[in-house]
Amino acid sequence: MNTFEKRAYGDGYRCIAGVDEAGRGPLAGPVVAAAVIFPAGYQNSQINDSKKLTARKRDELYKIIWDDAAAVGVGVAEADVIDRINILQASLQAMREAVLDLAKIPDFILIDGLYTLAIDTPQKALVKGDAISISIAAASIIAKVSRDRIMEMYHRQFPQYNFQQNKGYGTAEHRKILKEIGMCKIHRRSFHLKNYDVRQIVLDWS
Repeated sequence: MNTFEKRAYGDGYRCIAGVDEAGRGPLAGPVVAAAVIFPAGYQNSQINDSKKLTARKRDELYKIIWDDAAAVGVGVAEADVIDRINILQASLQAMREAVLDLAKIPDFILIDGLYTLAIDTPQKALVKGDAISISIAAASIIAKVSRDRIMEMYHRQFPQYNFQQNKGYGTAEHRKILKEIGMCKIHRRSFHLKNYDVRQIVLDWS
């Protein structure tokens, strides 16, 4: 899991950040990104792609990563930003913000996916990077847990949608609720919600 980190160290880099995001697919809520820098040579066999871990394990590793990392940064792009610039650009923006949020400045960045970031720092995009880079995997955990906690806060504001359970994803229950009462302010209007026969009503609950 640290092959790419070792390569970067071998090329002379000393402060390597892994970056990933969570929440590209949901119908509601933000996309959240994280960046993680570990001390050189850091290893933890439990850290893996967040999608392969239980919620309980993610929560456990979330704390471990915060404790062990040299720096952690988080970036968020809310639904209105996603609607304005599209989900890909919002994801890249959130990842860039996560890097800029780091307390240490990385000299090399490993990014999950196909795209690099608009930052003047050497970087490499890795497809399925969260399964092959410990730094990216750790970032995937931080991003996923952070987003889940945001959605739990939104659940308290909009309990009608059961965001605590569905986290904004298009579950059968969520689609049924959308048909019955329409959207709230954190739904992504650009995600073609009409495909779910959603009532075209936006509830302005505060």
